[in-house]
Amino acid sequence: MTWWEIGLLIAAGVGGGLAGSIAGLASVSTYPALVMVGLPPVSANVTNTVALVFNAFGSVRGSLPELAGQGPTLRRLVPMAVLGGLAGAVLLLSIPAEGFENMVPVLLAVAAIAIALPRGKDVGAAPTAARHIAEGVTVGVICVYGGFFGAAAGVLLLALFLRTGGVTLAHANATKNVVLGAANGVAALVFAVVAPVHWPAVTAMGVGCLIGSRLGPIVVRHAPATPLRLLIAVAGLALAVKLGFDTYR
Repeated sequence: MTWWEIGLLIAAGVGGGLAGSIAGLASVSTYPALVMVGLPPVSANVTNTVALVFNAFGSVRGSLPELAGQGPTLRRLVPMAVLGGLAGAVLLLSIPAEGFENMVPVLLAVAAIAIALPRGKDVGAAPTAARHIAEGVTVGVICVYGGFFGAAAGVLLLALFLRTGGVTLAHANATKNVVLGAANGVAALVFAVVAPVHWPAVTAMGVGCLIGSRLGPIVVRHAPATPLRLLIAVAGLALAVKLGFDTYR
């Protein structure tokens, strides 16, 4: 790798770390940068997943104040995330990606719209067992997608947690950081053993991700919630349009 490629990957990692820890959109900058330096799509995808492990470390560390008291929720959701991430990684290594990737623009657009909509009045209501089951299953499905491809899986999770009981955007974002980190981590372990990971790119991008993701939760904690939520939604819709153009043209 040349020095300019290393610099590009570090910069993309910083941007991805910020976008990922704030909105779940890390792959907006990280995946294209890996393709730009010459990695083929599958190698770029698995390298991106492994590099984003650093994003999980930084974002969870930065979210500790909002994670206080979330132990029961995380103990319920993280196992589903791990199973989903593992299934997605196995799926990626087993079948062609085209069919699954065709769903990405639609899923992302729906998630962005869900984030933009005001939360219902019943968000603070006591959750039922059926609601817990539905939330767990949905987390598992999203994490299958996250282990398989990963672009904007965090947006889908953030939309879910905002609709199912996130006290604030910062709290929903903190839950998302842990759940997505668990799914991404188990997928990364699979890819590290059996997939064509480009380790120099992981190192460069991982440094940037660690820096950017550590700062992201601080931004969420102090920024006005509604404008930030709408900005996240706009970014999600923009990515949906871009991915839709690339997929369906």
